[in-house]
Amino acid sequence: MTHDASPTENARPQTSAPTAPRVPHSREFHGDVVEDPYEWMRAKDDAEVIAHLEAENAYTAERTAHLAGLRERIFGEIKDRTLETDLSVPSRRGAWWYYGRTIEGKQYGVQCRAPLASPDDWTPPELTPGEPVPGEQVLLDANVEAEGNEFFSLGSFDVSDDGRRMLFGVDVAGDERYTIRVRDLETGAELGDEIPGTSSGAEFSPDGTSIIYSTVDDAWRPDTLWRHIVGTPVADDVKLFHEPDERYWLGGGFTRSEKYLVIGLGSSITSEMWLVPADDLTAEPRVVWPRREGIEYSVDHAIVDGADYLYILHNEDALDFELVRVPVTDPAGQRAIVRPHTPGIRLLDVDCFRDFATIEYRREGLARIGLLDYANGNVDELTFDEPLYAVGFGGNREWAPPMLRLGYDSFVTPNTVYDYRLEDRELLLRKRQPVLGGYEAADYEQARVWATAQDGTEIPMSLVWKRSFGDAGVAPRPLHLYGYGSYEHSIEPRFSVARLSELDRGVVFAVAHVRGGGEMGRQWYEDGKLSSKRNTFTDFVDCALHLIDAGYTSPDRLVAEGGSAGGLLMGAVANLAPELFAGIVADVPFVDALTTILDPSLPLTVIEWDEWGDPLHDPDVYAYMKSYSPYENVRTDVAYPRILAVTSLNDTRVLYVEPAKWVARLREVGADAMLKCEMVAGHGGVSGRYNAWRERAFELAWLLDVLGVADA
Repeated sequence: MTHDASPTENARPQTSAPTAPRVPHSREFHGDVVEDPYEWMRAKDDAEVIAHLEAENAYTAERTAHLAGLRERIFGEIKDRTLETDLSVPSRRGAWWYYGRTIEGKQYGVQCRAPLASPDDWTPPELTPGEPVPGEQVLLDANVEAEGNEFFSLGSFDVSDDGRRMLFGVDVAGDERYTIRVRDLETGAELGDEIPGTSSGAEFSPDGTSIIYSTVDDAWRPDTLWRHIVGTPVADDVKLFHEPDERYWLGGGFTRSEKYLVIGLGSSITSEMWLVPADDLTAEPRVVWPRREGIEYSVDHAIVDGADYLYILHNEDALDFELVRVPVTDPAGQRAIVRPHTPGIRLLDVDCFRDFATIEYRREGLARIGLLDYANGNVDELTFDEPLYAVGFGGNREWAPPMLRLGYDSFVTPNTVYDYRLEDRELLLRKRQPVLGGYEAADYEQARVWATAQDGTEIPMSLVWKRSFGDAGVAPRPLHLYGYGSYEHSIEPRFSVARLSELDRGVVFAVAHVRGGGEMGRQWYEDGKLSSKRNTFTDFVDCALHLIDAGYTSPDRLVAEGGSAGGLLMGAVANLAPELFAGIVADVPFVDALTTILDPSLPLTVIEWDEWGDPLHDPDVYAYMKSYSPYENVRTDVAYPRILAVTSLNDTRVLYVEPAKWVARLREVGADAMLKCEMVAGHGGVSGRYNAWRERAFELAWLLDVLGVADA
């Protein structure tokens, strides 16, 4: 590569921002020629690209050096509020209680188990930090496994039903490609099985003799499902299923009944499920419903009155989904409607147990859970008192349990584990996350407020603040507004220890539940994707305007944040309404969206066409995406707020080059933009809890500085 100046000249810390060389490069689609002088940054292995990223890091470090003390204080606050040596609530599986440990000074968790007191033991033992657990067996100490690596992530973890073997999949680069290993839990010896290049989510077959795992193609798409027989060469692994269509992801898992392996295929808008008998994995897979464009469905297996049924959630003529039951022997035959489609109640998941099913859904912007009666289809909904909360079932592996595990939290209630006893429908509190330092939930307030969008749609927002600073909305306050708005993903009102460092300095935290997310049902998502994508951006702007007009904040006291597709949102609103914000934090931001979606060789691109449209083949989609893609629309006629972009070199979902190019273009127009690139990390950022705390402390210190409360 040749150009006028070398980025290596910028590797030293300096008071001026690194100047990215402009290298001639153009692309042409649909007769439109675009000059892109920063495309050279895509060459990840080029020494000059690395030097430029290091120069950006050096510049960011120098520009934020004055915040070092604040960063340390915030890190200390997070640490001091966290019970560093702690244990999770044990979950029962087979003859064991499984749980995790965290240890003071250790970055990663430790997976353990202890034997049941008896086969009738369903009450999890109360574990006390620092005290020994009778019969404890350490299964996996991630701190040991991570030794010698800057990054460590566990993508698969499973123990065979008989409790004799364990598998675990490890990524030490951040690229989400895992190597699976197998350990004999009776001897502690690691077996010779080693499966490289896998996706996450591998699991044992019910008999424990086989491992079901998936591998990815060059575009990072899980496309092939495999069976590995423990103790045999990986070269002999059997391909169970391959999906050639680049729009579809593939995965596989066994039903709780352990009667079927379900092979699931899905694009953003279409599903297809296949069944294989768990006791004969050599059998040919049998399709449940052949794929039809735009029809999504999921399946689970139940035994009702001695007969095998599939419970299927689907959206055929049912925007918010319908639940039906069909015989396993004739899934395409007559459907018995269990829960009819009800507009405004978005059915999300059905999980079958021996005597009932659990059901999860959304209504009025909040998560709901209940128990489904097989006999009559009635749902017994669990209710909670707080106006905002997040709840869901989890950790329930047994087929016929007398109680169910669920998790609950809110902006003000720390993570809470309950068991729901079926006999008397009672919630049993097993543990609430300890928050040290005298935390009192009553010191904080949470509320739902609504903004009116340009087209009259009411947009919900969730707010939390500390009461001692007065009621939110009485006088303008520093405010941190978060948004996402893509993939029907809902941003739940969850508890955060790190967020207390903002709230305790007088900052109001808010989430704008903009269209494109899933908070208000499937139509909410449809109204914020494809040719309606601009609604996501204008909704966020309208939420900001409402918070300003209603007196919650002012433009000089408002910072916005979003990550990944939410980073695209940040880039878009920076172009649409820069005057409303004092600062913007963009984490792993999808800000060069058009360039990425035009290139089918890049990870995820073809899959993403169902979400954004196909600009490669459709000139109208091309023009629409070009009209909002942040990198394409940096303006010369406005003053941008301060911008912090955070990315990771090994991110396979949103490549580092997108924020790197965006920051370079923003600087062309005089914007105060900084880039922080983790050189050994992936889409989720750094690994290890202390590293993650420091990363968040860095972002919060910058955010508080912008808000003018850095010394509070």
